[in-house]
Amino acid sequence: MNFLAKTAAPAPFKSDAEWRRQLTPEQYHVTREHGRERAFSGPYWNETAEGLYSCVCCGSSVFSSDAKFDSGTGWPSFFAAASRHAVYEYHDRMTRRTGVYCSICDAHLGHVFRDGPQPTGLRYCVNGTALKFEPKVETK
Repeated sequence: MNFLAKTAAPAPFKSDAEWRRQLTPEQYHVTREHGRERAFSGPYWNETAEGLYSCVCCGSSVFSSDAKFDSGTGWPSFFAAASRHAVYEYHDRMTRRTGVYCSICDAHLGHVFRDGPQPTGLRYCVNGTALKFEPKVETK
C-alpha cells in the first residue's frame, strides 16, 4: 500500500504487475506514479454532458458533472467531490501542492487549489486520464 494512503475503507491490494495489466501506460503513470497529463490533451477537459466521473482504477464515483466547471486550465475541474468520502487530499511539502487521491484504491487523480468558484472555493484540477465518464441515462 502506498505510504500516502489515508482511506476510509481498505484499498484493494493489487501488485504493480496487476495495475500495469489493467491500465494503459498513461493511466498507470498518472494514477500509480503520480504523473500528470498535458493540459488540453486528456479526455473530459471539455466534456459538458451530465453524468458521473469514476476512478479509472477501481470504478468508484469520485466527481459529478453537477460540480464541473470550465477553469480554462485544460483539465477537468470540479468544485466538489461526488461525496464527502470519495477522495482524500494530501499536502506534499516538497512540491507545495495538495494532491487528490481516490479514497478506495489510492489512485492519484490530480490536485486541489483554493481558487475555485463558490460554494466551496475549491478547484479540483483532475487528470482526465484518471477518470472514466459515465453519462447520465435518460429515463422516461
